[in-house]
Amino acid sequence: MSNWKKAFRSFYYETAEDPEDIVLPPKETALLVIDIQNTYLEVPDNAAEAARWQGFHDRMHETVIPNTRELIDLCRGRGCEIIYARIACLKADGRDRSLSQKKPGFNYLLLPKNDHDSQIIDELAPEAEDVVVLKTTDSALTGTNLRLILDNMGIKNVICAGIFTDQCVSSTVRSLADESFNVVVVEDCCAAATMELHENELKTINMIYSHIVWLEDINGFLS
Repeated sequence: MSNWKKAFRSFYYETAEDPEDIVLPPKETALLVIDIQNTYLEVPDNAAEAARWQGFHDRMHETVIPNTRELIDLCRGRGCEIIYARIACLKADGRDRSLSQKKPGFNYLLLPKNDHDSQIIDELAPEAEDVVVLKTTDSALTGTNLRLILDNMGIKNVICAGIFTDQCVSSTVRSLADESFNVVVVEDCCAAATMELHENELKTINMIYSHIVWLEDINGFLS
């Protein structure tokens, strides 16, 4: 087990008492895999841009994807619900997208729902009974009917994995916490563009919106 109770403490929680042990009854727990889609694993054609993103791609292939595969299998085997969120617009021209996905720059996302780029990567592909929600917002909760789905299935705890830590993962975690779900974020199943962005965001959301843990911890929490 990792020392998750002491890790990723921001200024606000440096002197706080340790959190209680995490208990995740499988029938009340869902794993939410956020936005691990084909588009984000494509290497840029421009050599300089490819080099700039090399660290992210290395982390995805060496750590996040294999660990998330293991996490999915573990949670499925213990009886948790497996849920995926992916960015995908319903209209080919993307006019149904939220404003944040229409702005120029990195977050300009035109990913029609049937396009290859918008699909979950093959290594983590959903099974027939898994829930998949489509979103045109950062938060997988506010942009979909996910809250209703979770409530209908009796889910109280959500384990989060995916990308990007400082964007869609963080936004989803905050939304879930605001709706009184217990949230656990698996550090080595998440990534941001850089490790600095990743770690800074984990410090921001830890202990107030979620608990930050590692893959090795999850089996012990599922009771």
